[in-house]
Amino acid sequence: MQDEIVRAMTQDGLVKAVSITGTALVERARQIHTTLPTATAALGRALLGASMMGDMLKEEQGSLTLQIKGGGPLGTVLAVSDHNGNVRGYVHNPHVELIEKRPGKLDVGAAVGTDGTLTVIKDIGLKEPYVGSIGLFSGEIADDLAMYFVESEQIPTACALGVLINTDQSVSAAGGYLIQLLPGAGEEIISRIEAGVQRVGSVSHVLASGTDGEGLLRAVLEGFELEILEKHPVQYRCYCSRERVTRALISMGREELSSLIAEQGQADLTCQFCDKVYHYTREELQGLLAGMNPA
Repeated sequence: MQDEIVRAMTQDGLVKAVSITGTALVERARQIHTTLPTATAALGRALLGASMMGDMLKEEQGSLTLQIKGGGPLGTVLAVSDHNGNVRGYVHNPHVELIEKRPGKLDVGAAVGTDGTLTVIKDIGLKEPYVGSIGLFSGEIADDLAMYFVESEQIPTACALGVLINTDQSVSAAGGYLIQLLPGAGEEIISRIEAGVQRVGSVSHVLASGTDGEGLLRAVLEGFELEILEKHPVQYRCYCSRERVTRALISMGREELSSLIAEQGQADLTCQFCDKVYHYTREELQGLLAGMNPA
């Protein structure tokens, strides 16, 4: 099953929904960051949520950053999506020991923590990005995203995110959905959606059984006339380049760059999203310094 986003709306125009299947992209993140299972689940959920939210952006050059700081042992969990839902991210402590609610059930909430914030940053080409932040509700990420939409954007939302881990620590299944009520939706529709969420249960187990993203939405929204608006692939994608890293070095300023040359004689800069290492020799650093304007 390929990684993809599916966008849909009920024919009465009262409910919009998006789902993601992202097993490969979460597994790619696990491989890059060598995450252990608890970190894999937390980072995977953040990547899946950010991907769906990024795909909601209308601006072609837009991006969305999801930052979770809960005070738990994982530290900061961060995911960045482009406007097509292609996503990248990292977790500050990828090697946190296994934390379980019960045997076989990872306790992501305890690993993330609830003493902190969930922050959403939308860069849509304006002078300043939009920043919205809420206190963490559960640390489970899906619940917190649903609460973010209610508190910051006043949109009633149901969110489910799941990452299923194999015994060899690889990702068996990963995906999720966001279902949002539009103006005019009444209590009866809310009750039907809540019943669907309860009936379907664990997203990762549903996807592991072979159900795709469209099937997931149709299962949760059973009984609704559902119109599929769009499907498109998504992937873990980093936009780092030597040019960008060079600009970052130049932005350090003459004094700091001079100190780097004097103390280290070279530089090995690692991308936090994909772990690619960019090596700069003394001669290259001196060339950058020579090309900078005097202070």
